[in-house]
Formats: sequence, structure tokens, C-alpha cells
Amino acid sequence: MDVYYKHSKYLMEKYKEKVYKLPINLPGSCPNRDGTKGFGGCIFCGEKAAGFEALPPDLPVKEQLLKNKEYIGKKYKAKKFIAYFQNYTNTYLPIEVFKKYINEAAIPGVVEIAISTRPDCLEDEYLSALKELKEEKNVEITVELGLQSARDETLKIINRGHDVLTFINGVYKVKEYGFRVVAHIIINLPWVDEKAVLDCARLLNNLKVDGVKIHSLYIVKNTPLCRMYENGEIKLISYGEFKSRVKKFLMALSPDIVVERLFGRAPEEEVVFENYGSSWRKIHDEIVCEMIKEGSYQGKNVIL
Repeated sequence: MDVYYKHSKYLMEKYKEKVYKLPINLPGSCPNRDGTKGFGGCIFCGEKAAGFEALPPDLPVKEQLLKNKEYIGKKYKAKKFIAYFQNYTNTYLPIEVFKKYINEAAIPGVVEIAISTRPDCLEDEYLSALKELKEEKNVEITVELGLQSARDETLKIINRGHDVLTFINGVYKVKEYGFRVVAHIIINLPWVDEKAVLDCARLLNNLKVDGVKIHSLYIVKNTPLCRMYENGEIKLISYGEFKSRVKKFLMALSPDIVVERLFGRAPEEEVVFENYGSSWRKIHDEIVCEMIKEGSYQGKNVIL
């Protein structure tokens, strides 16, 4: 029994067979690091950003894709793929470089291109380039936007460099171009209570986002968040409370929203805290088993 709308199920419904992600690692930066929006980036963000499991960023996009495609294709007998630009702020690249990269990603077998970015970096020329690619290559476009929290005061604390309204406007803008929108949230930030988590579900429901990636907070060494943690300035919620929040968030979330991730991960050697010292698979199985026993499921208590 599926207690939440899994990404794998959505992909099977849409493409009629299993689809696998091919991560792309690019050299880049973020306007919240270089002074355009702020300095230092989000307090939880490490130097490697999100693409730690991908190939080296100095490899050409097409070469990264072909290497990953060959490996995953042989291992899983996969035929369809998603080219995933996952690290940093991809729409902050120079426009001609951005166009070059996304066109290089449209290799045979790629049915979708996913772009991770910030809601305050959605200039029309970038979205127009994606729309042109969608029409020329007949590929689905997904734009992933970081929200993290639906509270402005929390966004200020974590140094996001934008507010909730910017995220809302970003969702509307992406949808105007006909793209899928996936939101990223962190469910156990120290400054977020259960009500804020449910408010986040309410916001995503009302915006009718297509998907959500739920991240469990991990603390990377040598970040501002790490210093706060080691100095005793923040207190993390318990493992039991974390699981409870995930379950309540899912129950409050519209059943039409695809849940693309339940946890976040980072290189083990670079973190001081990650997933309460447990494997993501163990936590996932515990949450699913508890929801089945409790008779709960995504959308049981939808809030609008």
C-alpha cells in the first residue's frame, strides 16, 4: 500500500515504464553567495552544494550524461531518463552557457529535464530557452524551487535572501510557461514548529505545485549552522517528533502532489548530524509502517 504519492509511481503513470535520474554537476555559484542577494549563502549550505553524488563538474554535460546513462542503463535496463541539473542556482549561469548546457542535455532517451534554482532567479530569457527546448525536443521541463520554510522570519534566520512572496510569484511564473513546479522544504529546522510545517502544506496545496521534496536537516561541517549547533545555540527536535511531522505534513498535503523525496543526504565525512544517525531507508520504512498501522495517508487531512 502506498501511503504517499511516490515519484516512481508518477513517472510510471506518465511514461509507462521506469524512468531514472541522471545527475549533472556544474561549476557555478549562487546570488546569495557572491553578494548579488547576500553573502555566505544559506546557513546550512556547504561548499559542495547538492551535487555530491554526481560526476566532477569539469566534465562536459553530455559526457556526464552519457557516462551515467551507460551505467544506469546497464544496471537497471533503463531506457528513459531525467537529466537533472541539481547543484547551486542553475538559472544564475550566463544565459548563453545555460542554453548550451540544456541543449547538450537533450540526448536520446532523456524525456525530462529538471532544473534546480531559486525563486528569485527566474528571468524570462531563461524560461523562454527552456520553453523552446521543450517544444523542439519534446521533453518535459521541471523547475525545482527552494522554499525551505513558509515563514519569512525563518527565511531571514537561515539567510535565504528571499521571502515567501518571492516563492509564490516564482511558482506562478514557472506555471505560466507550462512547466512542472517542485518545491523543496526542510521539515525540522530548529526555528520551525508543527504549525509552520502544516502552514507549508497549506501553501503548497493552494499554489497547486506539482511536486515536493522534503528534506531532513543535516548539518555540514564549517557552516554557520554547524557553529550554532556546536555552540549549543540551537536545539534539534527529537527523532520521534521528526517522524510525527513528516506524517502530519503528508496527511495535510494534497494527494495530487507528487512526493519526490522524504529525506536529505550529504557526504558522511562532511556532516556532524544527519538523519538522526539512522539510514534513510530505515526511517522511510518506519514512517510508512506507522502510517499503515495508524490508517493515515497523504491527503487524509488536507488543509486549504
